[in-house]
Amino acid sequence: MKVPRRKASLLQWQRSFSTTCQRWLIKEISELPPRICPTYQATENNDLLSLRWPSPLRNIFLIKKDCSQAASNAVVEFAKHVIATYPSISLIAEPSLAQVLHLQLQHPIFSSTSTLHDTPIQAKTDLVTTFGGDGTILHASSLFSATSSVPPVLSFTMGTLGFLGEWKFSEYQRAFREVYMSSGKSAIAEDRPMTSKPFDENDVPDTRSETDWSDIRGKSLGSQRSARVLLRNRLKVGIYSPNGDRLPLSPVVRGPPYPLPTIPSSSLTAQGTHRSSVDQTRLPITDIHALNEVLIHRGADPHLTIIDVLVNNRFLTEAVADGMIISTPTGSTAYSLSSGGSIIHPLVSSLLLTPICPRSLSFRPLVLPANVDVVLRLSEKNRGRSVEVSVDGVRRQGGLEVGGEVRVRGEEIEKRSEGWKGGVPCLMRGGESGGDDGWVGGLNGLLKFNYPFGEEG
Repeated sequence: MKVPRRKASLLQWQRSFSTTCQRWLIKEISELPPRICPTYQATENNDLLSLRWPSPLRNIFLIKKDCSQAASNAVVEFAKHVIATYPSISLIAEPSLAQVLHLQLQHPIFSSTSTLHDTPIQAKTDLVTTFGGDGTILHASSLFSATSSVPPVLSFTMGTLGFLGEWKFSEYQRAFREVYMSSGKSAIAEDRPMTSKPFDENDVPDTRSETDWSDIRGKSLGSQRSARVLLRNRLKVGIYSPNGDRLPLSPVVRGPPYPLPTIPSSSLTAQGTHRSSVDQTRLPITDIHALNEVLIHRGADPHLTIIDVLVNNRFLTEAVADGMIISTPTGSTAYSLSSGGSIIHPLVSSLLLTPICPRSLSFRPLVLPANVDVVLRLSEKNRGRSVEVSVDGVRRQGGLEVGGEVRVRGEEIEKRSEGWKGGVPCLMRGGESGGDDGWVGGLNGLLKFNYPFGEEG
């Protein structure tokens, strides 16, 4: 049978459904394998620790600065490099970023429709990578505020100041390779199957080499070289009512702390339809960890706050001021510094007690050991009935009532036989000299420490 010419032309240009490209899914993070926990070993002639992976990392959590096109472009470029060079790695992102990556990458992206404070994100993340400034690093740390085991953080400076950031984005290939290949043994080994068990933050990390790095043969750093890690101390913070009941940071039902995208993660099918809605859950009522500081402030109240300060259950002073700050050494260059507090090196295990605009001129900041218990109690003498409380910039809804307490203690960073545990492990440039953690350079170059007046350069 002869087909008419016009009909044959239509058949020639008709698109076959079987050749349509598959649309990659945004998958649920629960599908990922369990987290791989590295160890941190002390090294000679260097105050920084050595990062040791027992097996190649598999899951990377990408976090970027909000409302920054440069950061968005950087994440996409970084993700494409990881997919092409390290094909066994899975990428995790918050829902809004997952949607961006989903549209630009030919690769599955893992995310969650529920709040990222739930268990899966802590149990699945091997490495956190941030693209932004110091605020982005604090946001990343806050997602792990309820756990004592934080994955290593690789940060690329793309913010305003970048005092905590270590790497420029132009160095991302070298930086990630250094982190990925950091192991206790040579990366060239015989093939062995990978096994893993569910993550438990109380478990001792398994340091046995379960697999090898043979899929990227030739890129080993050598058995004597590894990525350097600075363990940044955190504060362990508990908020209590006048009756002594523990209070959550947020007393209301809380969903994701960011706008949900138009295509919710893990609810998108290949046809673009939705399967489920967001599951809002309550944050657990437990102690939380702060990388920078915990703050009590009078807020919009015109009256000064009156705060009883106790150290190891002994009354220290009655603070009459706009507020009080308890900061870590990392947070000593933030709000505390603006309030006249001292600058503390991040390797000094301590906490800093700083008043905000005190009424008494003799009230000076105090540096205390990290293992002391500090209590800030809102005095009955207050003219206002409540004050604002924030932890790393996250303000507690409802504030703190008169008689309520904020109990703070430095997080314990333990030295065990298999390595160190605790704190936020930040990946630094490897240095040959002791104490080469970039802190001195940042103090001079970024904060302009003791910068002379009237001189250029």
